Parts: sequence; C-alpha cells; structure tokens
Amino acid sequence: MKFCKKYEEYMQTQDQKKLPGVGFKNLKKILKRCRRETTQLQNSPLLLNDSAHHNSHARCLHPCPVCDGSFFPSLMKEMSVVVGCFNERAQKVLDVHLATGFHKYFMWCKGKLHGQGNGNHHSLIQEGKDLVGYALINAIAMRKILKKYDKIHDSKQGQAFRSQVQSMHMELLQSPWLCELIAFHINLRESKKAFRKCSEILLEGCSLVFNDGKPSLSCELFDAVKLEIDLTCSICLDTVFDPVYLSCGHIFCFMCACKAGSVTIVDGLKATEPTAKCPLCRQAGVYNGSLHLDELNILLSRRCPEYWEERLQSERAERIRQTKEHWESQSRAFLGI
Repeated sequence: MKFCKKYEEYMQTQDQKKLPGVGFKNLKKILKRCRRETTQLQNSPLLLNDSAHHNSHARCLHPCPVCDGSFFPSLMKEMSVVVGCFNERAQKVLDVHLATGFHKYFMWCKGKLHGQGNGNHHSLIQEGKDLVGYALINAIAMRKILKKYDKIHDSKQGQAFRSQVQSMHMELLQSPWLCELIAFHINLRESKKAFRKCSEILLEGCSLVFNDGKPSLSCELFDAVKLEIDLTCSICLDTVFDPVYLSCGHIFCFMCACKAGSVTIVDGLKATEPTAKCPLCRQAGVYNGSLHLDELNILLSRRCPEYWEERLQSERAERIRQTKEHWESQSRAFLGI
C-alpha cells in the first residue's frame, strides 16, 4: 500500500479526536501540477530543438513560482498546527498521569468536563499511545513529501526546509513530549500492576537500550522508521541525571545545564541570560524554554538504581552548598555588608 493511502486511512481513524494532519494529497497535487506545467513548457516548439531540454526529464527548476508560492507555505502552516496540537495533548496526558492528590482529582474532572477521554487510566494510556503514533506518521509524511519535492526539482530545497523546521523547533521527532510519552509507556510496561490491567494497549516497539553502557530511548513503528534518543549528557559524559530538555532539542543533566548557562541551581535555568548558548550546538536563547523530563527521570532511576543513588547523594551535597552560598549572599546584600 502506498504511503499516501496509508496516511489518509490513518487520519480517518482519528477523525473523532479532531486531530489536524498534513495535507499530503493536496501537496502532491501541487507537485503534479508543477510537473505538468514543466512538461508542457519543455514540449513547446521553442524548446523542441534544444537537445538539452529535449533529453531531460520533466523536472521543475528552482526557483519555481508554482511550488514555492504554495507548497512550502502550506506545509509550514500545516506542520505548525500539527506540532502545536501534539504538544498540547501530550502535555495534558502527562500532567494527569504525574499529578498527585487533589491536583490529580482536579485534572480528571477538568478532562471529563472538556470531553477528553472518559476519565480512567485505560483511556489515558490509549491516548498516549495514539499520540506517539500520530507524531511518528506525521513526521514520516513530512519527510516523504519533501523528498518528492527534491526529486521533482532536482534540488536540495526540501532538505533545507527540513533544517529550517528543526531550527524553529517544529520537528515532531525532536519534541520533548514525544520523549516523555515513550518513557511513560516503558514505565507502565515495567509496572506489574499497570501491565496486568492494560497490557493489550501498551505501546510496543519502544525500549530503553544500553550500548556499551550508554543509554538511549528506541522506538520503531511506522514504515520501520527507528527513532533513537541519546540519553548521555554531553557535558559530564554520563547518563543524564534529573534530565532537562533545551528548546534546541538537546538533553542535559539539570546541574550541568545550570553550569553551562552560568546560573546556580537555586536560580534555575529561567534566570539564564538570553545570550547564553547551548554547549553542544551553540544556539542562543535555548534555556528559557527548557523542560524537565519527569517520566524519563523516573525511568532512568528505576533502571539505574545504584548510579542514581550515587548521583543523588553527590548532587544533594552540591545543592546544599549552593543554597547556603545563595542565602549568605542575599543576607550580606540585605545588611549592606
């Protein structure tokens, strides 16, 4: 079955949830119209005697007013809506799962009031599973349509557009919420109580793997596309502890990120200067949009208990030291010493 048909059938199954998608069929029509007009141009009497044009395939040349005027703006708009919808829904699922006490009860009631699921654990897990599938199939759809664009135009504009999307943090496979949803399902699968109740709807094909002691999240679903998320902090070169996601897409230990951003643990990453750069990609302004990966933190603490306890003790001492220095400096400033 062609991917376009598979994608359309998948999105039809999501109609009840009113999930937006990439207009895969419409985008292909734009490219077909471009190819048709290019073929007509190449077959015109003015170009029939031109051997270079006569022997070439019907490929549109860049820049192309037909494609560039409608193809990229349409794709950008649709991807923005898809990413926004996925992030919002994934955040709601994880907020409900991680909430405790009265806050958890309030989140359940809020979900029922707005028609989000039927208010039970089973529907929450199913929603998380569906969102992972939704993210992956839309990421594949975008890659395939951009690959087709490059083939028709004999260019690398599709690759350049994809790089632009990544720099704008609109790449679904870079979303921290996708990482959290995968960790969420692995945590549930390893929980005996949850596994007995919901084993038939837990996400398959996702796992935490260790290669030479280096951890990574692995997920393989549609079209054998394999997603690998490295979980080694590039600052301390160890497994990420208390992991935090920067808006550029890189994951670090919280304490390592604070050091890189030149802030204390007490002040946190929100206190970093706008000019502070990611230590890996050197992109500025990535700290204010940081996100703690709580589900991933739970997963790693369960799978690496000895390492986790060792890091917990060392970081606890460092937190106490920095907190003490912070309040001493605050006291001196207050007293004018």
